Amino acid sequence: MARSYNLADLLEILAAAGPDRPALVAGDERRTYRELNERASRVGHHLADAGVRPGEHVAILAYNRAEWIEAMLGVFKIRAVPIPVNFRYVAAELHHVLSDSDSVAIIGERALLAKVGEIRADLPLLRHVVVLEDGSAGEIPDAVEYEKALAEAAPGDDFPERSNDDRYIMYTGGTTGYPKGVEWRCEDIFFGALGGGNVLGDPITSPEALAANAEQPAMAVLDCAPVMHGAGQWVAFMGLFSGAKVVLYTDHAFDADRALRLLAEEQANVLMLVGDVMARPVAQALATGEYDTSSLFAIASGGAPLTEGAKDALKEHLPNVMFLDNYGASETGACGPSVGGKEGTARFMMKPGITVLDDDLRVVRPGEIGKLARSGHIPLGYYNDPAKTASTFFTDAEGTRWSIPGDYASLEEDGTITLLGRGSLMINTGGEKVYPEEVEVALKDHPDVYDVVVVGLPDERFGQRVAAVVAPRPGATVTLEQLTEHCRGRLAGYKLPRQIQIVDEVQRTAVGKSDYKWARSVFADADA
Repeated sequence: MARSYNLADLLEILAAAGPDRPALVAGDERRTYRELNERASRVGHHLADAGVRPGEHVAILAYNRAEWIEAMLGVFKIRAVPIPVNFRYVAAELHHVLSDSDSVAIIGERALLAKVGEIRADLPLLRHVVVLEDGSAGEIPDAVEYEKALAEAAPGDDFPERSNDDRYIMYTGGTTGYPKGVEWRCEDIFFGALGGGNVLGDPITSPEALAANAEQPAMAVLDCAPVMHGAGQWVAFMGLFSGAKVVLYTDHAFDADRALRLLAEEQANVLMLVGDVMARPVAQALATGEYDTSSLFAIASGGAPLTEGAKDALKEHLPNVMFLDNYGASETGACGPSVGGKEGTARFMMKPGITVLDDDLRVVRPGEIGKLARSGHIPLGYYNDPAKTASTFFTDAEGTRWSIPGDYASLEEDGTITLLGRGSLMINTGGEKVYPEEVEVALKDHPDVYDVVVVGLPDERFGQRVAAVVAPRPGATVTLEQLTEHCRGRLAGYKLPRQIQIVDEVQRTAVGKSDYKWARSVFADADA
């Protein structure tokens, strides 16, 4: 059978070439490549027996655990499409993603599926539920237990032939704040975001060539990022497809002591963090001198910027460590490593096919500002959203297709690219993406709020924090505690405002739009 770049094909190639190599560690669970492949096959056979067909969508709702990876690969086994879902979402957000994605099945943890139960009646396409045990005792109606399902399913690889065109979807935020499903071909995501089979060198030239990675010295990658997000997920699969042992950090909250002890236990060579929110606590823990870091030679970061200050703090205790701080986005894939900052912004050496374009889709001159753009291995567009697709993906006069998600940047004389900020005004708090309009809508629903503008303010721990300038209704008073409690059932916890400033009137632009520059100045004046 001909092999493709479908992720299940790639797993089967590695499992055949190095069946007994350690592949995955998650808490007490350990998998070799053979075991990971067999359990993924059982997932695939179970889903097929339950009526899931090629091209249909299967949601995954869980914290980091071995079954998360098994489930995703199992979905690919039958040419269906996995839909990673943020475990922090409340019922309304879950409803949007599950309905927008047309998911017909979901594999999720028992406690998290309880939230899906609140909206199940409004999801007519969702017809099959598989429960992962998490220690909770809630009843999930009309569901099958994951381990029971696998025990009754076949472990073999007798599946129909797969294709490079099989789909991979990653939900991400949009300028309206509602998550959008970025739709990739498997071949494009493999080369555009998953390392192409050789993270630090030339990509492989055929799926079968991946087998050589099973003959390389075994590496170990400790992935502390949530795999339901692109950064953590991509690092996990980069590791697996390079023949490495991937160690998932499984605690629900990050603890630097736990992470460093796990690093020593598993002799990890690469530590994956999410920006300063994880890097600074790690640096503080390292200062105690209690940890064995002799195996570590690289720290990777994704999902949020790793500042120079955080790097310097780590270097005090890890002077020889290499930093793999890459720029990436759901619409562009992994684009290139950081090469240091410039005037407080991030500068990257981008891969071929990535540049800065003006509004006419022409490459800007060095020193000029435009929008970051990538050609080549890029997504097909946004699932179920032709309008958003048309505003992000463009074809120039020469027929080259570009992904332009909205990051403003300048092209430097040496060919590097300096990122200047997201046109959508996205707030990045600890690696989580927050869009101001979504928070503004929730706050305006409070009976005592007349108007509001939401911005991101610098935060030493999380990179940015959500802050709101609020104009109460005449005669009313509002407090931060009241507003956060009001929003708690409407928004995930990381989207809640952490700081507010009360004003008599919210200033808007001449055309009535939110004046974000003014809002930031309100906080600056208050701190002066």
